[in-house]
Amino acid sequence: MWLKSIDKIIDHITMYRLLLYYLTGLIIVAVVLSASGVMQYAAVDIVISAAVLVFACWIINKILASIFDAPVNPESSILTGLILALIIQPNPTGFNLLFMLAAAGLAMGSKYILTYKRKHIFNPAAIAVFLTAIGPHQTADWWVGTVAMLPFVIAGGLLLVRKIRRESMVITYLIATIITTALFALAAHANLLSDLKDMALTSAAFFLGFVMLTEPYTSPDTKTKRLFYGALVGVLIAPLFHIGHYYTTPEAALVIGNLFAFFISDKTKLFPVLRRKYLIAKNSAEFVFATNAQVAYQPGQYMEFTLPHESTDSRGSRRYFSLSSSPTEPDIKIGVRFYKKGSSYKSALSNMDPGDYITAAQLSGDFVLPKDQKTKLVFIAGGIGITPFRSMLKFLIDKHQIRDITLLYAVSSPEDIAYRETIDAARDKLGVKATYIFSRKRSVKRPNELNGRINRVMIERLVPDYLERTFYISGPFTMIKDIKGTLVKLGVPRANIKVDFFSGYA
Repeated sequence: MWLKSIDKIIDHITMYRLLLYYLTGLIIVAVVLSASGVMQYAAVDIVISAAVLVFACWIINKILASIFDAPVNPESSILTGLILALIIQPNPTGFNLLFMLAAAGLAMGSKYILTYKRKHIFNPAAIAVFLTAIGPHQTADWWVGTVAMLPFVIAGGLLLVRKIRRESMVITYLIATIITTALFALAAHANLLSDLKDMALTSAAFFLGFVMLTEPYTSPDTKTKRLFYGALVGVLIAPLFHIGHYYTTPEAALVIGNLFAFFISDKTKLFPVLRRKYLIAKNSAEFVFATNAQVAYQPGQYMEFTLPHESTDSRGSRRYFSLSSSPTEPDIKIGVRFYKKGSSYKSALSNMDPGDYITAAQLSGDFVLPKDQKTKLVFIAGGIGITPFRSMLKFLIDKHQIRDITLLYAVSSPEDIAYRETIDAARDKLGVKATYIFSRKRSVKRPNELNGRINRVMIERLVPDYLERTFYISGPFTMIKDIKGTLVKLGVPRANIKVDFFSGYA
């Protein structure tokens, strides 16, 4: 029950805004601990250092954005400034102050110069302190990695990882770190327990793993690739890891990992222009964007869309949307649900006019059709979570590819059905068995319409061969969790259940 309550809270906050709260909270905790004498730094130095780094990153980012004619994203620069404030010694005097300013400049510059197709390659904070270590030999001391800060780092970090569903990557990373630390300790005949204790209590492992390893822009685009990425960085960050006389630092470990992620990941970054927008259901609209080049993606994948706007609220200026378009279509499309008390982002999106552009990047996702066309499938969608399935069905229609698919689409009422035309076309042309399920009781008018909710009885009735099928679920997290639990109780192997988290609130 408590986990559901946490999910409900963080579901209303974007990943970047949650990260902002987390980092700010760590600064506040550090100030309190220092003022109480628990930490060795002066509280005022922590405050001044954080202010200097955040302001420097913000102003430098604004200047560079103007020079390179790129959209300004102040939220990103503030996050980088806070990360630097937690890993660079808080001593805003003399040479260390110059070090801070240099790190801020390098961090922001890396986003515009060390790029490929206008997409940055390295985590800005990591590459900044990596370069200062090579040049003026000024290194980050990662002071956030202390015993006093550890409970707060872990508590907030777990919330962040829960929000972005990167648990498997972070767990793989931590396991790799522990194993590597243990192996090097044994090889050096060192005190194994002491080395493991130091790794857990006084290293950068947890902060780097929760905050920097998980950065979407510089981590791989699919789950399998992210596991390899996490394992690689986990090995390299182990305190005793070395090649010859060279011992890796946390920033070096992440920079190497970023390079690995760059070479194995999609590198798409677009500035699509709005062609048109129109209603597809009650309170839901589709946005059609033209691009200057064909985008290579798989049906069911998603992208991050950045839309800077004035008076940005707590949910920020970036969102992830599944592409509702098919790779067979010339434009990219997204289906968006709007709410009465929506975010400033949704308001800005709804106010876009044809000819306005948005930034799209981070083409990602494993929620795609299986390669084996004989695999029997069940698509379960809730509300606007139908978007990845629209992409898949349109692709199958255009490719004249028949697959054994049962679709269960849960909405409040018939007026909430999105993409009915595509679903009906898939039924007529491909034999897809589609059922619309309404949570608000009403007289159903068609044979493929039902009242109620998707539960065990309904699944057994509509999908009698459920043990032979692979299930794809897309919609609000609570719905996904409930249906997944039902399927597991029915005996469906977890490997045959694929989910696509779709917050629906932001």
